[in-house]
Amino acid sequence: MATCEDATALRDELVRLRRSLHTDPEVGLNLPRTQEKVLGALDGLPLEISTGSRLSSVTAVLRGGRPGPAVLLRADMDALPVTERTGLEFSSATPGVMHACGHDLHTTMLIGAAHVLAARRRDLTGDVVLMFQPGEEGCDGAGAMLAEGILEAAGPRPVAAYALHVFTTDFPTGIFMARSGATMAATNDVDVTVIGAGGHASAPHRAKDPVPAACEMVTALQTMVSRTCDPFDPVVLTIGSFHAGTRRNVIPEAVRLEGTVRTFSTRAQNRMQDAVVTLVRQIAAAHGLRAEVEFTKRYPVTVNDERETAFVRSTVTETFGEHRFRPLAHPLTGAEDFSRILGEVPGSLVMLGAAPSGADPSTVANNHSPYAEFDEGVLCDGAALYADLATRRLSAQPAGGLASTLAC
Repeated sequence: MATCEDATALRDELVRLRRSLHTDPEVGLNLPRTQEKVLGALDGLPLEISTGSRLSSVTAVLRGGRPGPAVLLRADMDALPVTERTGLEFSSATPGVMHACGHDLHTTMLIGAAHVLAARRRDLTGDVVLMFQPGEEGCDGAGAMLAEGILEAAGPRPVAAYALHVFTTDFPTGIFMARSGATMAATNDVDVTVIGAGGHASAPHRAKDPVPAACEMVTALQTMVSRTCDPFDPVVLTIGSFHAGTRRNVIPEAVRLEGTVRTFSTRAQNRMQDAVVTLVRQIAAAHGLRAEVEFTKRYPVTVNDERETAFVRSTVTETFGEHRFRPLAHPLTGAEDFSRILGEVPGSLVMLGAAPSGADPSTVANNHSPYAEFDEGVLCDGAALYADLATRRLSAQPAGGLASTLAC
């Protein structure tokens, strides 16, 4: 409970920092103002700090008082291209940009953990790598930080990696949830251009209209998923963008479709790549048209390590009590570039319910909504858990490894 007390003592500072980040959000890999705020919040701590060259990341290494392995803790920092409509007094001051996914909370939690751990560094048997990452929202910031050597920041590679993610919906406020195995989906981009021949709306027989074919593709793709994919190896396909034409009486030359395909296995991912490309091209050909199709693999499946997830559960129980942890029954169909880190280092992505106090998590605005609000009461809990995961994981290593901790 000592880490909880230390984190709670930082509450006012953490709330101020979170609101400062929330008011001034940035999108993508280049977050100069956010980086400056993070560096300022870490100033004075005994950290070895480096910043990225291709992106405005911050890597901070805390050296423990005794030699040992390293543990990595990650927080994402970027916002979304969303216009905030919450009406909060600390709403985004940047038009069209909002911290609608809670990354401002993640960053604040990890900074809180840095302060808690720095005060205890003499007792740490090993090092802690603090990974402040831009570009989680579709820009693969984790991949960029891997390329710049995040896993070698402390010397030897970390023995474990952990990240927290807050959610407003479906997760009771203050409850930590995790599962071993597939936890979040792989995401793949589908980009289709259907090319025909434009003409006048009064004479479609003199043109090659791509609009009906594109409409057929959207319907056929959905039908293909429901009719050909194993329900126990799920696939989620969504066409989110459909652009065609300029005027009501003009048949356009081309239609542009954009969508995502989410899968939970390499087998399903590869099968969908072949199936989507084939189906779209064949529908185009049936209409006497041509289709250009790109199927781009983005983030892989987020796979939580079984032992590390069991360790997360034991740490939550030890720190907060058994009532604060619930197993995550099913994977989430969202995607995460922390999957890149978990592909290299065993670890776990942990969910934390953060709906506004007193609100019903089943009805509040969800992550990515312009109305999304988060309970700042979870800031101290997140900071404490980050700190305890690092402290307990490092202390478990010399005493016969992780198994002794899981037996507690």
